[in-house]
Amino acid sequence: MKKTIVVGILILALGALTPPYAQAQGTLYLSSLSPTSTGSVAVGSDSWLAAGVYTGNNAGGYSLNSIQLGLTDATGNPSGFGVMLYSEAQGTGSILPGSSLGTLTGSSDPGTVGTYIYTAPSGLSLSPATVYFIVITSGTKVSNGSYNWSESAYPPGVSAWGLGINGIDTSNNGTSDWSPTPYLGIAQFAIYATPAPEPGVLGLFALGGLLVAFQRRKMSSLQ
Repeated sequence: MKKTIVVGILILALGALTPPYAQAQGTLYLSSLSPTSTGSVAVGSDSWLAAGVYTGNNAGGYSLNSIQLGLTDATGNPSGFGVMLYSEAQGTGSILPGSSLGTLTGSSDPGTVGTYIYTAPSGLSLSPATVYFIVITSGTKVSNGSYNWSESAYPPGVSAWGLGINGIDTSNNGTSDWSPTPYLGIAQFAIYATPAPEPGVLGLFALGGLLVAFQRRKMSSLQ
């Protein structure tokens, strides 16, 4: 009986150590959607766009839930809109996009002005205090028509992480030669994520689970 009580106390202690979780859609950590749009930048297969963010300091990192994008009306006949998350390029001496970490799912034809939601694939994790880039493109060249990413005045209206990189970078292929666009402000987007428990807390959960399993097995053998 005493051992059962001890196990129960341990489980309660583990629960107290666990950081509070957000709802299923995650916590809003960074948003520049609220300020009035100051203009937009064309998106195409020859005009990849990237907006950078710094994550917060949660020791366990974060699980990316979704990204919202503020877009203006498309021009011409674009198609094949896509949203990805990129790492930061290493060894360049500048803060620039590196390579894709995953593709988000959502509308492939956001042709009218509005806010569009793109959901992250399962298991897409963000390390703490690290630079990442939201990268968007489409399947058609700008000369045939473009989607348009809205910009607003810096700084972001909501910023639990503290920082979104000011301005938008562009590339004609999404892999190299990234450079700043003519300055209009910060790209309009929002990031929702869920804080992950620290590795030590996960270890305590595993230990608690083993103790519960051991206690149940022992009780069964005594019956």
